[in-house]
Amino acid sequence: MTSEMSETAVTGEVDGDTENPAAPGTAPAVLVVQHEEDAGPGLVGDRLVRAGLRLDVVRAWLGEPLPDDLGGHAGLLVLGGSVGCRDDESAPWLPRVRTLVREAVAGEVPLLGICLGGQLVADALGGSVVARTGGPELGAVPLRRLAAADEDPVLGGVPEGAPAAQWHWDEVGRLPAGAVPLLTGDDCPYQAFRVGRAGWGLQFHPEAGSGTVALWAEADDAQVRADGGDPAAVVASVREAEPELRTVWGAVSEAWGAVVRAHSGARTART
Repeated sequence: MTSEMSETAVTGEVDGDTENPAAPGTAPAVLVVQHEEDAGPGLVGDRLVRAGLRLDVVRAWLGEPLPDDLGGHAGLLVLGGSVGCRDDESAPWLPRVRTLVREAVAGEVPLLGICLGGQLVADALGGSVVARTGGPELGAVPLRRLAAADEDPVLGGVPEGAPAAQWHWDEVGRLPAGAVPLLTGDDCPYQAFRVGRAGWGLQFHPEAGSGTVALWAEADDAQVRADGGDPAAVVASVREAEPELRTVWGAVSEAWGAVVRAHSGARTART
């Protein structure tokens, strides 16, 4: 996606999240792929740590290597970023991310892709990602539930019309074969989908609050205005929705964390 950011720091400090996203070494570990400095796990990471998980953050843009496989990791979290999902030349770690995504789905390792991360999930599994023809989707946008969401272990509790923070110029154009759409919107059809038994892709930013969106708006001010948007109004929409954003997407983060913990427990029992 040509102009997307995800979080202002690994720790999510702008939104008041945990200062050190780490749990004891014995805790189940989630591999977190971070694409750029201003793109951390924010509220999602905070809730995962509170749920007793450890975040192993790989700062890929600094050249930190991604592992050859998921190894001892109980989950995979792929964050957002300003690169496109096929910008392999400027982000040479992306082929490895796609490989890890495929490994997670094949091995039923819990997977969560956020915005660029969700697009990478779709792309890696045979779907497509396209530039939005009507300009970017920005700010707090209400989502609609689809029938399959009713029984979903992660998104089943999302209420109809729940707002989600949006900041994207690209979107999923076609889901991979067998993917299940869960949430949609009036202007973006694939807001959330499930792949396999334990993989989820999101087009929006559950990790972001108004402080983060204010920084995105400042960084992309000229482009937002060129596309007919009002950066101040975008930030205001997220600020107004922030209490509900934190409640709804905090619960979703905890639900995904519970899937990770269940997977870790089952794996331990097998060994």
